[in-house]
Amino acid sequence: MQNLGDLILKKKVSMEELSGRTLTIDALNYLYAFLSVVRQPDGTPLMDGKKRITSHLSGLFYRTINLIESNIKPIFVFDGEPPILKKDTIKERREMREAAKVKWEEALSAGDIVAARKYAQFALKLTDKMIQESKDLLDYLGVPWIRAPSEGEAQAAYMTNKGDAWSTGSQDYDSILFGSPRLVRNIVISGRRKLPSKNIYVKIEPELVDSAESLKTLGVTREQLIEIALILGTDFNPGIKGIGPKTALKLVKNYGSAERVLKEKNLPVDAPYDEVRGIFLNPKVVDDYELKYGRIDKEKVVRLLVDEHDFSLERVQVALKRIEEVARTPKPTGLDQWF
Repeated sequence: MQNLGDLILKKKVSMEELSGRTLTIDALNYLYAFLSVVRQPDGTPLMDGKKRITSHLSGLFYRTINLIESNIKPIFVFDGEPPILKKDTIKERREMREAAKVKWEEALSAGDIVAARKYAQFALKLTDKMIQESKDLLDYLGVPWIRAPSEGEAQAAYMTNKGDAWSTGSQDYDSILFGSPRLVRNIVISGRRKLPSKNIYVKIEPELVDSAESLKTLGVTREQLIEIALILGTDFNPGIKGIGPKTALKLVKNYGSAERVLKEKNLPVDAPYDEVRGIFLNPKVVDDYELKYGRIDKEKVVRLLVDEHDFSLERVQVALKRIEEVARTPKPTGLDQWF
């Protein structure tokens, strides 16, 4: 879906501009981002004394505190059962991770730190235990989370549309296809990042996508944007080879649907387009969720991070002290509920 981003209108947005907002965050999307970026120079993830990966917990803990300090209220949404049509994408991603892990280990053995870090970014998978620990940490921080019946982004978009949040938060653009009025990208991975295979650092800043504004600029409806995505390829169907985003936009405006584009090119319709449209337009979502911000349980945070996973007690205490400072300055959105 990355190609779709070449068409979408994005604007830089500061944390200050997001102050007072509630965001529904695609949890697994960002946990994978933490696995990718929270690493040592050779690509090795953060690990505790028992060699258990802790990059996801480190990223989730410190970035969530950053959001709280910025007066941003996160609601994390975890994936449920993936649609059957996603099985090929899941298989492909698993194979890519396995191949990347082999290349990472080879690069480490050869002492090629640059290559090692490059491949390491794609080599790890979130386990059920890692996901459960992330949910536990959010519980201890008093931050609400829910489990979607299927796609987390679909649930997050639905909740945002209902008014439970101002925007969704994800790196992907599926939120727009699922109908979210807004999307905030880079919300928890902002900062300096090294470009893959290059000794160049770039500044990653939060970006805001206004769905209505983007659609108006492109001159298409949400349904037409879905057709563009079908042509480019989604998690649920392969794209049409040789067609990029600008061409896809033009073709949809001319012919209206992915099927008609294939017909014009004398190609067979070999993807379940109607089913994929249904995933985006009528996704599985739930209404019976509770969004309650609780009090931070510092003892349980320390037990999980320090006692169980060897985090620095001093660093964890300093981070917790930072959010205690937030409590001393009440915010109009009720962040004091956390304390």
